Formats: sequence, C-alpha cells, structure tokens
Amino acid sequence: MNYNTYTLPDGMRVIHLPSDSPVVFCGIAIAAGTRHELPGEEGLAHFCEHLSFKGTGRRSAVQIINAIEGLGGELNAFTNKEDTVYYCAILRDHVRKAVDVLCDIVFNSQYPQAEVVKEREVVCEEIESYEDSPAELIFDDIENILFEGHPLGHNILGSTERVRSYDSDDAHRFTARHYRPDRCVFFASGDISFDKLLKWLSDNGLRYFGTSDLKPQTSNLKSQTSNLKSNIVTRHRGTHQAHVIVAAPSFAATDPRRWSLYLLNNILGGPSLNSRLSLSLRERRGLVYSVESSMVGYSDTGIWTIYFGCDPSDVNRCRRLVRSELNRLMDHPLTDSQLRAAKRQLQGQLAISCDNREHFALDFARNYLHTGILRDLTDIFGHIDSVTAADMQLTAQTLFAEERTTTLIYK
Repeated sequence: MNYNTYTLPDGMRVIHLPSDSPVVFCGIAIAAGTRHELPGEEGLAHFCEHLSFKGTGRRSAVQIINAIEGLGGELNAFTNKEDTVYYCAILRDHVRKAVDVLCDIVFNSQYPQAEVVKEREVVCEEIESYEDSPAELIFDDIENILFEGHPLGHNILGSTERVRSYDSDDAHRFTARHYRPDRCVFFASGDISFDKLLKWLSDNGLRYFGTSDLKPQTSNLKSQTSNLKSNIVTRHRGTHQAHVIVAAPSFAATDPRRWSLYLLNNILGGPSLNSRLSLSLRERRGLVYSVESSMVGYSDTGIWTIYFGCDPSDVNRCRRLVRSELNRLMDHPLTDSQLRAAKRQLQGQLAISCDNREHFALDFARNYLHTGILRDLTDIFGHIDSVTAADMQLTAQTLFAEERTTTLIYK
C-alpha cells in the first residue's frame, strides 16, 4: 500500500492512501479520548465531539452541516477510549472545502453556551437510550470492573448528572489541552493530489493551528490490570433475556502476541457462523441467537471478551459450554490443517473488510495516530502466517484460564 506521509511544521502528521475512486474519505484523528479525561471530566471528550459541530468563528451549526451535506457529502464523528475522530465522505472535487470545514470545527469551535445547554439534553438522551440497550451497556460495565480506578474504567458517554454540569469553559479547557496539531493526524483516502492536500492544510495553518503554552495532561495511564481478581458479578436489570460477558485483560495494540490472539478470537467467536462458540451454543443446541468474542488493544493494555444472550434458565449451561471451548484451546494445540484453515479464513475476512474504504481509512488513521505504523495488508498477512499452533496454545493458557476471567451477568 503506497501511503504518502508528511509532518507539517506545526506537528500535525498527514497520511494519504491513493485510490482511483472519485469518493474521498478524509478526517482528523485526535489523541483525545475517554482515558485523557481528568477526575471530574468523565464524558467530556464525547461531549466536546458533539459541541464541535455547534458553531465556529466562521460558521454557525447549520452552515457547518450545509457546507458538506449541501455538496452531497457526509460529515460525522465518534469518540473512543483513546481518540476522537472527525471525518467526512465527499467527491474529490470538493475535498478542499472538506479540509476547510474539518479544520474549522476541530481547531476553531467556539462552544457557545446557548448550544451547550441544548446539547446537554441531546447527550443525556443518548445516555438513557444506551442504558436501555443491555447488549451494548454490558461491554462498558465489564471495562468498569476490569479497569476500576483507571480512566479506561468509565464509559465514554459519562453520566447524565456529570454532562448536565458542563459549560462552555469546560469544553474550551479540554480542547485547549488536547485538540493540538501535534496530537492529530489528518488522513485521506482517494484520488487527490497529496501536494494539493498539504497546501490546503498549510493554508489553513495560520488560521487554525496556533500554538499554545498549555501542555497536554493525562491521568496516570499505567494499567491497573495486574491487581485484578477473578469473580462473577450478577446485576438484576429486569431484562427478558440474560446477557452474559466473560472477559480478561489482554494485550496492548503493539504486543506481538496479539496476532495469536487474533486467530484464537476468530476461531472462538468471530463473525462467521462456523466459529466454535456459534456451532456449540447456537447451531447444535439452539441456546442463543447471538454469541461473539472480541478483542480490543489499547496503547498499554487490552481486553478480550465473550458475549452471549440467552434464556435466564440456560445461563449456567451456556457458561459450561463456553468454558469447554476455552479449555479445549488451552489443552489441545491446533492440528496443521486446523491452523491452515484458521489462517485462510481470517485473511479472507480481512481482505474483504479492507475493501470497505471508509472503514479502512478510519482504521489506518487511528493506527497511525497511536503507533506511527502504516497499516498494510501484506504485512498483516505475514504476521498471521508466522503464528504457530504452540503460540496459540500458549496465548490461550495465558488468557483463558478460569481464574483469570471475570464474568458479568445481567438478569
């Protein structure tokens, strides 16, 4: 993959993946997520994401929307534990306008108090909607348990009480610390000139990219997972279906062991119906509609999970079946044919996923932001090919032991 990269004088890194498509995906990824919030700022990173669309020194909220969507484009944003990303999809003829709008909302937002008051209630509605979705909420709750006392251990949206306390000054304070060129990556994927992209960004530099004497502050980012104890937590939420998640702390995003976990995770509960958990719990026994495993790597730690929903009377049976599959991977290394099949399936899934240009643009941007590594499918395939059955068994024994896991049950 022939990326173009450059670092502007103000410190912003730029990455471009050429494509012959007339549709360009571009945006700004910022190292400003939930874990960068100080005590008392829970949910503020996400709140600032919302407020950035509510008016700049040059555009009103309506003008921001119309500037992109009036051209047939799409403008969006999201906040994660370690980053906030603003991005758009637009025809290549209008990329210069997209660059201008993106820079405007990220570096020149005014966070007017009148808009803050209105947006508080919008975010509170989002929080309440989320709390009515146990299949989503349980993922946040398990991180709250695994990373208790650490910024990774509170959810992205924050609480309604906290959000209703924020004002314009809070937004200015947070973004002054974190919305800085040296903490950002501008990314683009599409048929545009890289030289022109750099010129457009440089033209905006004097307007938006002023320096600041404020230094980015973070909480203590040291992982707290070494002090965890295995347990089972049951919370009564009055749901018709029981929701269960089994989790353990795992590997950071740059840990070489993540490649063996990647394969194990896909074998266990990846997106295919032939995953071991899907075959065991759904296809053979009809106990669940949905069962999946997932892994997330942060800069210094990670989390691995298995989630399923079932009838409350079937919880213990499903848990025993899950434990049986985990024990099998710990006790029995994959055969050569099983290992080849697992690698072939995962590589095929990755290749198809990369064909989704929007998804891949967001992925390579965030990867470059946090690691400085260029996401390349050939390199990824090479890492997967290098994994051995012994590597996978050792990873399974390291992560899947029952005494290492924590189980959260909603009933």
